[in-house]
Amino acid sequence: MSQSTSAPPRLAFIASGTDEAQLAARRLSRFYGEVAPEDADVIVALGGDGLMLQTLHRFLGTGKPIYGMNRGSVGFLMNEFHEDRLIERIQAAERSVVHPLNMRVRDAHGATTEARALNEVSLLRQSYQAAKLEISINKRVRLPELVADGVLVATPTGSTAYNFSANGPILPLDAPLIALTPISTFRPRHWRGALLPDKTTISIRVLEAEKRPVSAVADHFEVRDAAEIHIAMDRKTDLVMLHDPGHSLEERILREQFGH
Repeated sequence: MSQSTSAPPRLAFIASGTDEAQLAARRLSRFYGEVAPEDADVIVALGGDGLMLQTLHRFLGTGKPIYGMNRGSVGFLMNEFHEDRLIERIQAAERSVVHPLNMRVRDAHGATTEARALNEVSLLRQSYQAAKLEISINKRVRLPELVADGVLVATPTGSTAYNFSANGPILPLDAPLIALTPISTFRPRHWRGALLPDKTTISIRVLEAEKRPVSAVADHFEVRDAAEIHIAMDRKTDLVMLHDPGHSLEERILREQFGH
């Protein structure tokens, strides 16, 4: 957001449940005033990355920008916490626009569930036995059988999180790609995943689902006993995060690629 001589943005504060975050919300509300979230121009999220993801999910589709300040642990998606000059920081902030993944799951009982993910959709074995998965890309089977602990589909935003821990690639924020990354592959041993255009539809069928149950997780939302999963990026929905100049999400992802 560029500097403006217009009225300052109306703020709403969303805080995690920690004492530190709650205290910060009370103090900032006194200093800068507060309106209800539905009336706010900017949502200020106080917590860690988990709180930021919850806030983005909560305001999905509203177009409201989210400015996060770290009152949690990792804080990769957050700005540094300072009480002073908050309005000026928000007015000078750089916008990062990201898009969610849509997940549609049919479970073993025939029920269908839909959910959104900002970081990743993960398919995870529910029992001691490895999962067996058939993977199709745009309705064509590309991997008849993957034997692994699971597989995940990550957005560029989520590529630095669980995806990177599973040895998946870090994607630039503006890359028109999604990462398909296996988790602890057993067969085929040579397969290390794929980078796919973000217009791709990924369909995954759980093989031997009764014997080898699998859960499907979109960020923090889980569907147990998944049988068939379809995943695609929703490019029509924009999610806007605000970051201080020089600390944009794009810059942070670039630093991660070089180990900083």
